[in-house]
Amino acid sequence: MGDRWHVEVDRSVCIGSAQCLHHAPDAFRLDSARQSHPVEADTDASEPILEAAEGCPVEAILITLVGSGEGVFPPEE
Repeated sequence: MGDRWHVEVDRSVCIGSAQCLHHAPDAFRLDSARQSHPVEADTDASEPILEAAEGCPVEAILITLVGSGEGVFPPEE
C-alpha cells in the first residue's frame, strides 16, 4: 500500500486560477466563489495531485502525509 496524503487548500491564498483542475480534475472542485477545495481531504498519493500543487500559481495547495503530518508540498525552504 502506498502513501496516503492529506490535501488542503488555503482558501485565504487561493485565487481561483483553476490550475489544480487542469492537472487533477478528479481531485479538486471550485465552489461558487471560485475557491478550490479537494474532493477528498485524505487520498492516495498521486502524481496529478502533486502536479496540481506544484502548478498552483500561489502555492495554495498543502500536502502532508496522513498519520505523521510530515510535509510533502510545499517543500521545506
